[in-house]
Amino acid sequence: MQTIEPKSRVTLHYRITLEDGTVADDTWVDDAPLTFAIGDGTMLPKLEESLIGLSEGSKEILQLSPEQAFGYPDSENVHQLELADFDMAPEPGQIIGFATPNGEEIPGMVIAVEEDKVTVNFNHPFAGHPLKFEIQVLEVTS
Repeated sequence: MQTIEPKSRVTLHYRITLEDGTVADDTWVDDAPLTFAIGDGTMLPKLEESLIGLSEGSKEILQLSPEQAFGYPDSENVHQLELADFDMAPEPGQIIGFATPNGEEIPGMVIAVEEDKVTVNFNHPFAGHPLKFEIQVLEVTS
């Protein structure tokens, strides 16, 4: 049975739960496990660190603080944009993909729509939340 090491390729199921019990993401639901390489940036660094040494069949519950997960919301990530720049009618709570100057797409949540301005929050939706990760390691390869 292989053990997870730096650079290992890992296939696992996971469930992310917020502090209020809300399940935020769950690969068991559609039986589509995640496969990634340790260190490729797919998973949070602290989570990857916690996986090192686990082997196939391992089941763990890992708690991550906001600092270990997505940090805290930053007020500088909330921006007012011109309503005229939108090609649709944005609504509060809506998540929209925005193109950055270097061509990446990042999600932003519409917080408010006022006359000619739209306030958008670009913080990660899990920012400020402690997260519980339930994981089951299915396969480990070198």
